[in-house]
Amino acid sequence: MQKFMEIAIKQAQKAEKLNEVPIGAIVVLNGKVLAKAYNKRNSTKIATHHAEILAIEKACKKLGDWRLENAEIYVTLEPCPMCAGAIANARIKKLVFGAFDTSGSNSNLLTEILTDTRLNHKVEVVGGVLEADCKKLLTNFFKKQR
Repeated sequence: MQKFMEIAIKQAQKAEKLNEVPIGAIVVLNGKVLAKAYNKRNSTKIATHHAEILAIEKACKKLGDWRLENAEIYVTLEPCPMCAGAIANARIKKLVFGAFDTSGSNSNLLTEILTDTRLNHKVEVVGGVLEADCKKLLTNFFKKQR
């Protein structure tokens, strides 16, 4: 897991160089990186251009299918509700994230979205992988912004 999170961190660093919030994501299938992406909301001026959404889109295009069954997604920050919904919708098997999003008001929201019994797909969630490294990227970025 750490090896793949390190790749996601490198994507986050690319975002930071563009003055984007440093969040990176990769989609992995059968132990191989299928797609990589980082936040591009500010540069594209498109609200949905989160790292997770962009990585999922690239992976779907590469496979020629919207279903990413048996795939895993690695993200440097706990996904927002929009991205969690996209992860479940894409039928991704496992989400691994680094830093926890402490700015959210409902710490159980991610789990609720990804494991809701009304959905026909459940996502395994693992948080805190290389958490300190992922958190440091975000903390340093926002310190520079102030």
